[in-house]
Amino acid sequence: MGFKTGLLIGGIVGYVLGAKAGRERYEQIKNWLGAAARSESLAGLAEKGRSMAERLPFSIDRTPEG
Repeated sequence: MGFKTGLLIGGIVGYVLGAKAGRERYEQIKNWLGAAARSESLAGLAEKGRSMAERLPFSIDRTPEG
């Protein structure tokens, strides 16, 4: 099974299971993800990632010269 096929099957299975779980479970997951996004540990991890990205020898903003 190729990557695209696996991704498609995973998306379909996730959609079906999510539809069966219902609105209440959706709200629970949404609230959990919101709380995780606001957590200090995740904010610290994001800041560390930004600082590491600034030190990379290449940048998306730069175009190759030549």
